[in-house]
Amino acid sequence: MATREESDSIGLMEVPQKAYYGVQSLRAKNNFHITGRPLHSEFIKNLARIKKAAAFTNMTAHVLDERTGNAIVQACDEIIGGKLHPQFIVDAIQGGAGTSANMNANEVIANRAIEILGGEKGDYSIVHPNDHVNMAQSTNDVIPCAGKLTILGLLPGLTDELDRLQKALHQKSIEFDDVVKMGRTQLQDAVPIRLGQSFEAYAAVIGRDIRRIREQMDELKYLNIGATAVGTAINVNPVYLFHIIRNINLVCGTDCVQADDLFDATQNLDCFVHTSSVLRICAVNLSKICNDLRLLSSGPRAGLGEINLPPKQNGSSIMPGKINPVIPEVVSQVAFNVIGNDVTVTMAAEAGQMELNAFEPVIFYKIFESIDTMKGAVETLIDNCILGITANREHCRKLVESSAALATALCPALGYKKSAEIAKRSMETGIPVRRLVLEEGLMTEAQLDQCLNLKDMTQPGHQVEYHKMGGAPIQNHKES
Repeated sequence: MATREESDSIGLMEVPQKAYYGVQSLRAKNNFHITGRPLHSEFIKNLARIKKAAAFTNMTAHVLDERTGNAIVQACDEIIGGKLHPQFIVDAIQGGAGTSANMNANEVIANRAIEILGGEKGDYSIVHPNDHVNMAQSTNDVIPCAGKLTILGLLPGLTDELDRLQKALHQKSIEFDDVVKMGRTQLQDAVPIRLGQSFEAYAAVIGRDIRRIREQMDELKYLNIGATAVGTAINVNPVYLFHIIRNINLVCGTDCVQADDLFDATQNLDCFVHTSSVLRICAVNLSKICNDLRLLSSGPRAGLGEINLPPKQNGSSIMPGKINPVIPEVVSQVAFNVIGNDVTVTMAAEAGQMELNAFEPVIFYKIFESIDTMKGAVETLIDNCILGITANREHCRKLVESSAALATALCPALGYKKSAEIAKRSMETGIPVRRLVLEEGLMTEAQLDQCLNLKDMTQPGHQVEYHKMGGAPIQNHKES
């Protein structure tokens, strides 16, 4: 393989002649065999967008000649369009606070710009990775800005899927509004609830997740671009300092602002901790919903069997006909991973020292992964599970009518002690609560019809008309 000789502060190194990356990228590739995964494609594009905006700004400041600057801009446009991504060879997790990723971008852009100007790759007298492409920049402001821009670009895809999930759950709440089932607390029979109410509660919590994510996006719009190394804006032209954010917004189509305190924005990464925690909360809620779906569909004969999930694939290599809830299972697994990612992000943010946090690469790797995997999980949850759920209406009704927990509705008329006695006898004998009350002559059939109206029991704020039952509420009973 033909090579070219390049040098850096470490020494000389042979780089493949056809490569757009250079010596610093190759050293990083050799040093960091970590995940085997490249930089996220959107992260690469945002590095190029920042370099493009910087070139525009430096040309405006008359510190970068237009011939060189326009070649850099053209190279950046090609990367933004999806070209040259295989030339980004550094691992997603790397030492050096992201310097390897930043230099990988600088070298690829420089060598492509050299080509555009008619030179040979590696001839940095034409376009230099540091002096021209990285002009007025530092890894310490480029990398966090690229990370924020990437997160801002990825989150709408997740919230779009969460919007679809919320709508699907709401539609199911309407479809199942007439299905009265037994509510359960601590996995034990509690009081009746409508299946539609359960699904509307799922829709409500997803709605909160959507709001939290969208509110967090505003916090990510504060960029430390122009700060360079530590926040002092060393080596930055005043024109650049006051115009770079405008050009980033023009290039990226964003409405970001420059951070008021560049020192704070360079060294403190709490915005990423907050972002990760919002994703973790969403993951927790998704997994809780999926736990419920697995329980409600369990059996189908020897479990609860109140709902049916769409059958998607064989569930066993040994048990014929077994169908497992694979979609809720995979969503929970994604949730576990997101929760673990949040721990990593938290520890990485805490580990920063003095004027810089060196651990941004793993923070971005984990946050990008959390967003991408949750988006995929929510998509399959909607299309391969939620939309196809059906209810076993008759089975739900029978479970409610046979439950001793119906005795709870007798408390206002009969008192807690007597109602507890009836519940206990029902559990011991298997005789329904309704029959025991009638046999003991405690209430008339009409009074019992009113007291044990299943639909009324599920209506918040429903008041039993005690005077029609010939009694009044019993006071000072403790809840169980």
